[in-house]
Amino acid sequence: MRLHYYLTLLLILLELSTIYGLATPPETFLAFGHYQSTCPDAEGIISQKVAAWVKKDPTLAPAIIRLHFHDCAIRGCDGSILLNHTGSERRASESRTLRGFQLIDDIKGELERRCPRTVSCADILTAAARDATLLAGGPFWEVPFGRKDGKISLAREANLVPQGHENITALISFFQERGLDMLDLVTLSGSHTIGRSTCSSFMDRICNFNGTGKPDPSLNVYFLKLLRKRCQRVLDLVHLDVITPRTFDTTYYTNLMKKVGLLSTDQLLFSDPRTAPFVEALATQPFLFTSQFSVSMVKLGNVQVLTRPNEGEIRVNCNYVNTI
Repeated sequence: MRLHYYLTLLLILLELSTIYGLATPPETFLAFGHYQSTCPDAEGIISQKVAAWVKKDPTLAPAIIRLHFHDCAIRGCDGSILLNHTGSERRASESRTLRGFQLIDDIKGELERRCPRTVSCADILTAAARDATLLAGGPFWEVPFGRKDGKISLAREANLVPQGHENITALISFFQERGLDMLDLVTLSGSHTIGRSTCSSFMDRICNFNGTGKPDPSLNVYFLKLLRKRCQRVLDLVHLDVITPRTFDTTYYTNLMKKVGLLSTDQLLFSDPRTAPFVEALATQPFLFTSQFSVSMVKLGNVQVLTRPNEGEIRVNCNYVNTI
């Protein structure tokens, strides 16, 4: 077991050394200085706006990270989750608890005043997720820019995003289909160190796991009592990390090792031997977690991006495709 643990640590360190050794992002058409000449203040404007909004409402930090994940998870990081028309991803029932749209609109409005038709909504959301992470106490990383905004957003595709009930094999496949591996799966799940979930997302674990009429046997008994007390209604909210809910740390992983994972998909990361070594490694090495989180977020932000001249557009309004 200890050998497996150290081999896992070595694997993470090798990935970190490889990624940090890259001078440019892996996607040819993304660049770290993409807006240097066309909108040099873009990142500063985004970070200032995110800071102002999160200061008023700290729960927006995890909300923006989640919104970014939902965007990248469906058609890639193309801002499709921001489109607000009948039949869009945003209007789907699976997206009803997503938040942060007004913040993105505020940023876009300011950037359009400063640099019209220059900064894409997809780039704004990607940078905002980075800034939200930093404000929550997480790491900083450089974001490569140059994404275009997509023109297609379909409500029926919103159910492609994991909802917290999937088995571990389905989760691994979901990530692999997007160029992400098991380490990315476990690391990005660590964003649940902050944020909240509605009780409806895990109510089956409390009272009717797999249709048995009984609670999930993998739940810590004291945690089960706490959840029953907190969840009087399905829309009640519970912190994803009940121990240190406002701190970006590795407690999320130690919770899993104590059977205190809130979502079924969280707890499965430690129950399954394919992902458990990563949980243990990140739980015991905070520096590895924050470093790998940066790497995995960059990889997430590069999923199926639109960058070629004949792909996508730079939306004037993040809610709608351009009419001209």
